[in-house]
Amino acid sequence: MHSSLEDVTLDSMQVKILPALQDNYMYLIVDSKTKEAAVVDPVDPELVIKTVKESNVKLNKVLTTHHHWDHAGGNERLVKMWDGKLEVYGGDERIGAMNHKVCQDETFTIGTLKVRCLSTPCHTSGHICYYVTATNSNEAGAVFTGDTLFQGGCGRFFEGTPEEMYDALCAKLSALPDDTKVFCGHEYTLQNMSFARHVEPDNKNVQNRIEWAKLRRATKDPTVPSTIGEEKLWNPFMRVHEATVQNHAGISANPIGTMEALRKEKDNFKA
Repeated sequence: MHSSLEDVTLDSMQVKILPALQDNYMYLIVDSKTKEAAVVDPVDPELVIKTVKESNVKLNKVLTTHHHWDHAGGNERLVKMWDGKLEVYGGDERIGAMNHKVCQDETFTIGTLKVRCLSTPCHTSGHICYYVTATNSNEAGAVFTGDTLFQGGCGRFFEGTPEEMYDALCAKLSALPDDTKVFCGHEYTLQNMSFARHVEPDNKNVQNRIEWAKLRRATKDPTVPSTIGEEKLWNPFMRVHEATVQNHAGISANPIGTMEALRKEKDNFKA
């Protein structure tokens, strides 16, 4: 496995980080009160089932961020292998085994946890991020961002526009509380931070995160999660309003134009 398995414990939920394929992450979300669980992008069903059984939790939901095979490719196999009924959520008809299509601001629950769907088209036209919070609590929540928001970066614009990615990152995701934990779809942190340093060479937040991430990766530890507040400090795609980022892009007072210029540069960037 490209990374070690790791548990992140919040007050009302536990998130089990499950590495898959070359650099993907799946996530098992467990409600601490009821032990009900949901899995995000279960491309490796065998590891998911093994973890569910070892953890003695009740898996009943699949949250699919988008239809690409490395995220949705395990859905049908998991549904066949699993003993019970699984509710499979997603925002795109191309997602295998989907039986609950969702859209912006739709909500459902994992035990006592509340899930709110954020429609973030661009990487794919039906991409959904899932924002999970404890009911009636002010504690930090978690957002599962698939290939929309990465630590220090964002997904390629395969099926969308700079306006759509701007709306996803700088309107919808930026509006979440700064302490929200960000669980993204891939271990891309060092590559992304190399580009972030290229954009803002004097940004100390970027420099410090690179050193921290190098230590984590040296021992195959995952670099997820970050927080929304941290992404605003080091992610160039969430900093398109900043003069330093706009100056790098050669576009002043135009955050969407800056978003477009950064993505085109990043597509061909060699660390």
